[in-house]
Amino acid sequence: MFDLRGSCAFVMRNGLYTHVMEYRLLFELPAFLLGLLFGSFLNVCIARLPQGLSVITPRSHCPECSRAIRWHDNVPLLSWILLRRRCRDCGLPIPARYPMVELAVGVWFAIAAYVFSSTLSATTQTTEQLAFAVLGTLGAAILGFLLIGLMVMDWQTMLLPDAFTLSGIAIGFFLVCIQAVFLGPNEDQINLTSHHIQLASPGNVVDRGNLFFTGPEALIMGRMAAICGVALLLLAIRSLYKTMRKREGMGLGDVKMLAMIAAFLGFWPAVLALFAGVLSACAYAVALLLRGRANGATRLPFGSFLAIGGLVAALFGGPIIAAYATLLR
Repeated sequence: MFDLRGSCAFVMRNGLYTHVMEYRLLFELPAFLLGLLFGSFLNVCIARLPQGLSVITPRSHCPECSRAIRWHDNVPLLSWILLRRRCRDCGLPIPARYPMVELAVGVWFAIAAYVFSSTLSATTQTTEQLAFAVLGTLGAAILGFLLIGLMVMDWQTMLLPDAFTLSGIAIGFFLVCIQAVFLGPNEDQINLTSHHIQLASPGNVVDRGNLFFTGPEALIMGRMAAICGVALLLLAIRSLYKTMRKREGMGLGDVKMLAMIAAFLGFWPAVLALFAGVLSACAYAVALLLRGRANGATRLPFGSFLAIGGLVAALFGGPIIAAYATLLR
């Protein structure tokens, strides 16, 4: 997982950042450890948000005996191992979900750090490109944190709290707006016309030129369209299912969750996440049916599978979409 040969060292030279890959472990290991801490906090969110409880107070405590957890018993991963998976006070087992969530977030943060350092090692970066990459990495880390939490919450409670989905939409869109500030001149600009247009002005002066979106306009408006587009897509599917089957087949939480993925990744990665989520949900449903543990009316935590699709899209969405686009040419 970790490459012992390097981390990123940046040197300012003529307004550009050049970098040397040295001791990459020093770059990714802090990200992993930070992820463990966020994973510990995520466990609190998973336990409390579906019940409408505060994630701030009271302090962490055993859900069985309600005794406050000592600080030295609240070290991510390590405490669970040293306590031999049991509460120090009541002796009841501590579910494996806690260290698994911490480990998942830690690994995700380390992956985000690895991708970031690999991107920087590919080319020399300007200040604007570096800022754009930092914001992209921050967005990927936040998206993974939210998706892992939603995956576990939906699996356990069939609930996708607005505190994660709606807040995620706002955070993802805000980061995109900040990224737009660091776009270079004419970067991501979209020409809407390839021919000259005439604009009559007072005095019959004719101005000729192309109509286009600037890079920031294209990025921000495109992301707004992506959020609305995927939400409308799922609402249409939800309505069609209800019309045909005369019962609810999908909750609004799934709609908000897909819109959140689109806020961070864009329209086509969100569609890929939906496709991957549907495939994984169908595979799980078939497995349950073959084992006689489900029937046609059994409810599935589709949000959990949609979260898996979102993680897949965040990691591999670019190459998969590019390969598919090549096939259509």
